[in-house]
Amino acid sequence: VSVLDREVFRELVREIGEQAANEVHAVFTAETETRLQLLRRLAIESERVRIGREAHSLKSSAATFGYRALAGLALRLEREAVRLADNEYRALLDAMDAAYSSAAAQELQG
Repeated sequence: VSVLDREVFRELVREIGEQAANEVHAVFTAETETRLQLLRRLAIESERVRIGREAHSLKSSAATFGYRALAGLALRLEREAVRLADNEYRALLDAMDAAYSSAAAQELQG
């Protein structure tokens, strides 16, 4: 799975215009960074439902901007939050952070 599908964002620009797409993307960036930090603070043992909800939101927004790897990992977290051990949860968060950083870096390269 490629980390970034640029065509998804280009399609959004065609639908709502470049300025609006860039504004929505800025919100996505801020919310994603906040959500990834929040997930780091949540305890898998006691907050599985909230973790699943946060993962669902992250999956949807990441897919909207073509962050395919991040969306896939968030989907996995959404589905598996009910049974993950803490070390598995932490490893998945590490992979999500890496996927986000990688896609964001690819985006900057134009």
